[in-house]
Amino acid sequence: MSAIFGEVLTFGQSKGPEIALKVFGDEHYARYENMDGYSAVYDDELGVFCYARLSTGSFRSTGIPLSETVPAGLVRHLQESQDTIVARASARKLRRAAMSGGQREAEVVRTLGPNQGLLEGRSLSSGAVKGLTILVNFQDVASTVSRADVDDMLNGVNYTRNGNICSAREYFERMSSGKLKYTNIVVGPYTLSRNREFYFNNLLVEEALQLAVADGLDITQFDSRNEGIVDALNVLYAGQTQYRGELWPHNWHIDLHFGTVRTDLYLLTSLGRTPADLTIGTFCHENGHLLCRFPDMYDYGERDGDSVKSAGIGGYCLMGSGNHNDGGRSPSPVCAYLRDLAGWCDNEIDLATSATHEARSGDYNTVMKYRTSKPNEYFLVENRTRMGFDRGLPSSGLAVYHCDIMGSNELQQGTALKHYQCALLQADGRRDLELDVNAGDGNDLYGAIGGIALSATSVPNSREWDGRDSQLVISDITAPAEKIKFKVGAAPVVSVASGQKNPMATIPDNKTAGISSAIVIAQSGTVTQIKVGVNIQHTFIGDLRVALTSPTGRSVILHPQLGGSADNLITTFDSAVSGVLSGMVGQPMMGTWTLNVSDRARADVGILRSWNIELK
Repeated sequence: MSAIFGEVLTFGQSKGPEIALKVFGDEHYARYENMDGYSAVYDDELGVFCYARLSTGSFRSTGIPLSETVPAGLVRHLQESQDTIVARASARKLRRAAMSGGQREAEVVRTLGPNQGLLEGRSLSSGAVKGLTILVNFQDVASTVSRADVDDMLNGVNYTRNGNICSAREYFERMSSGKLKYTNIVVGPYTLSRNREFYFNNLLVEEALQLAVADGLDITQFDSRNEGIVDALNVLYAGQTQYRGELWPHNWHIDLHFGTVRTDLYLLTSLGRTPADLTIGTFCHENGHLLCRFPDMYDYGERDGDSVKSAGIGGYCLMGSGNHNDGGRSPSPVCAYLRDLAGWCDNEIDLATSATHEARSGDYNTVMKYRTSKPNEYFLVENRTRMGFDRGLPSSGLAVYHCDIMGSNELQQGTALKHYQCALLQADGRRDLELDVNAGDGNDLYGAIGGIALSATSVPNSREWDGRDSQLVISDITAPAEKIKFKVGAAPVVSVASGQKNPMATIPDNKTAGISSAIVIAQSGTVTQIKVGVNIQHTFIGDLRVALTSPTGRSVILHPQLGGSADNLITTFDSAVSGVLSGMVGQPMMGTWTLNVSDRARADVGILRSWNIELK
């Protein structure tokens, strides 16, 4: 399955020109917006995308094409109700199950790994596997991509056309450290019987396979295990990828019988219009499902009793949204969690012993693991420096994953009962992936950090999902590079740093910008406790807002206009006593700490006499 998170894509219209839309969703449910943010639906009667309106929580076409003026009173970013979303997704699954035989619907879409973290079904993650790839044109849409072009993309040696980092064969061979040798026989292109519009609501896979067999193809050659099952069936259709209906790129089950051989799982995705459109990302993602039974590492927002969407592991794994990195030309590696489950890692480094370790970029044959008190729960560490297969990542540095094969990629809460299978501990502590803010940003991975980077008291922390201290402590991480060194074990001696300023500065009356004063800390380390003392002369402290900003830009409000008419704010804020500074625990010490004081009302004025900071 392939999810889209706000990408701009091109869509065909049966009675209009191609149109660019932003897409949010997956093959079961998706929402479309034009470039101005107005929601859109495809109007089958008009044959074009039209502005959408809401009626009892569901989208309806206004009958006005997106090429025309926005209807009066329509607002941007309309969304259907959660009940409608769940109902539409369920209907889509049932429809596809009926179209394809209905035997594997639950297995294909479940996010909670029923098979030790993987999806149920035949795993073909090792050995020589020969896939069948069928190219098809529509009556009204054809491609200039040749069979040789696709054969090169799937099977080529040192393949770099269009900026692709390698061929699909090379990708899986590298990720598996040579254990999976996946090649494809490419046939076609064949021309389907209908125009493209017909296949938005009708699956084309059976027709494509029948055309290949009628052309003399012997499909018994694709049964590498001699089990009477076609190992891998891939169908690539002409034109740009259509993220709509049955043409949305997907992996599913279809039960077709040809003599002694039957089909099982298939992939459907696009071929492109010209060879310049060929990219390996989606093909590799969907074959991760098909061959290795990898689950999707993102949140659909409609499964396992959870209706809230999140980004899951984001762009940091092929099976998250990482297949789209660099426009699909540099798909993210299969993350250490899934490589380990697939049996692709011959070397396991136990992080239970205190030592200095070295994580190497691109060492896909090694897993660095810290086990907790529970057999199904553990932490993994790997080098994700932005180079090689990681060149398209949003961040660069050391990745730490909190894993639980009994978890669910649908559950973003991070609690004992509701948590991901594999959660990336985002170094900035913001949990943007869980909150669906983005699919990854530049502050997610651990860069150079002197002192403690991760512990039971840091943000994020290394506690087990139930709150128990796992006793994992990571410190002294070197800068992103081909080799990253880090320490695991007992915490080093606590560093103490402090500073004081005496600005004696007048606080502007009724000005939200206020005044700022900075203290520079030269000592490295990670904050485990922080104290901030302030001495502010003022005749009405309820006018005052006092905020502290860390070197990374994180801000907390120390004094939110409380205290009414009381005089003078002379106090010390302590993370060990009050919750207002807890958000600074886990931040790096080194850098500029800024205190901002503003007077938010008229009449009373004051002076920032002094302030100080103490960090441990």
